[in-house]
Amino acid sequence: MKKITDNIYYVGVNDRNKSLFEGLWPLPYGVSYNAYVIDDEKTCLVDTVEADFFLPFLENLRQVLGDRQLDYVVVNHMEPDHSGSLALLRQYYPGVQIIGNKKTFDMMSGFYRLTEGLHEVKNGDKLSLGQHELTFVLTPMVHWPETMMTLCTAAANSSLFSLHSSLLFSGDAFGCFGALNGAWIDEQMNCDDFWLEMTRYYSNIVGKYGTPVQMALKKLAGVKVDYICATHGPVWHEHVAKVIGIYDRLSRYEAEPGLVICYGTMYGNTERAAEVIARSAAAAGLKNIVMYNVSKTHHSYIIRDLFRYRGLIVGAPTYNTGLYHEMNVLLDELSQKDIKGRLFGWFGSYSWASKAVAEIQKWNDERLHYETVGTPVEIRQALTAETYAQCEALGREMAQKLLSE
Repeated sequence: MKKITDNIYYVGVNDRNKSLFEGLWPLPYGVSYNAYVIDDEKTCLVDTVEADFFLPFLENLRQVLGDRQLDYVVVNHMEPDHSGSLALLRQYYPGVQIIGNKKTFDMMSGFYRLTEGLHEVKNGDKLSLGQHELTFVLTPMVHWPETMMTLCTAAANSSLFSLHSSLLFSGDAFGCFGALNGAWIDEQMNCDDFWLEMTRYYSNIVGKYGTPVQMALKKLAGVKVDYICATHGPVWHEHVAKVIGIYDRLSRYEAEPGLVICYGTMYGNTERAAEVIARSAAAAGLKNIVMYNVSKTHHSYIIRDLFRYRGLIVGAPTYNTGLYHEMNVLLDELSQKDIKGRLFGWFGSYSWASKAVAEIQKWNDERLHYETVGTPVEIRQALTAETYAQCEALGREMAQKLLSE
């Protein structure tokens, strides 16, 4: 059995088969669906797993419970990768009470037609399991309307001498992409691969909801948390402060002085302009520079790095009297993330009809609203001495602006 602390166990599963999370986000390291059991006078399961993994999940659950009944299941989040096993669970544990808030049950009725045996909770409500006490913290829009977290502490009358830890079952908050390779608690593993995957997870899935994340963090301020038990990724113990700090920084849209350069190119001319811009920015002293071809790199990695770095320069050719398709898609995705406080520059190319530069400017004027740095560069067919110098100036001005801050 995978023990976390006093009578609390990990019963989640790993998915190394899915290539795209939610049909959108690449999973080079897989993903875990985490669930937890509190084994007390009343037994309690916190979250379930995707329905495809119900049988190994059930086996994990029975390793803890044996033949005993399950009294409660807490549903912190209704997304089907966490609630998908609820209807099946009810068949094996027909008496289980399902704990959630009003919005949870509105969704549950629609997804699974489960309308009986429900225990509704409001923000701050408590439930005693015997030695453990649960406190429910509603965190709407982190990142669905019904999301909540569950804080588990020792009950006031607890006789468990060793029960000093408080655990936060946080739902999708503080989670990340990546399957768990043997160990399940951070101190038992090398976490290097998880940090950028946490940022990519946050920026693409939760990133739009910075204000609700800040409100959730305020609700948890002053609460001593020894373990964060999210629904994806490791159980955080050794790195609790670091994980909370990452979410705090990302949800305030704070960024390092770095530059993301992304471009579309058909025959290499726009790409050559991007290279000139990057070399100029580096020559001006900027060290954090990443470059992406929007047609080759999945946009989730570009969005991740725009959450990390304050500067963005984009460039693309004119295509079908408009903007190159993949750049249009990326700018639309960025506009939906509501990322604040970024510095923006752009360039474009054309063969006979100038459109790309104007279209990128329109995106910024109407949707992105980033601070413009430098003068946009428009390239007719291929770089000339004049446009080469303009690209150098754009890279240099962006670097100087970033470094001056």
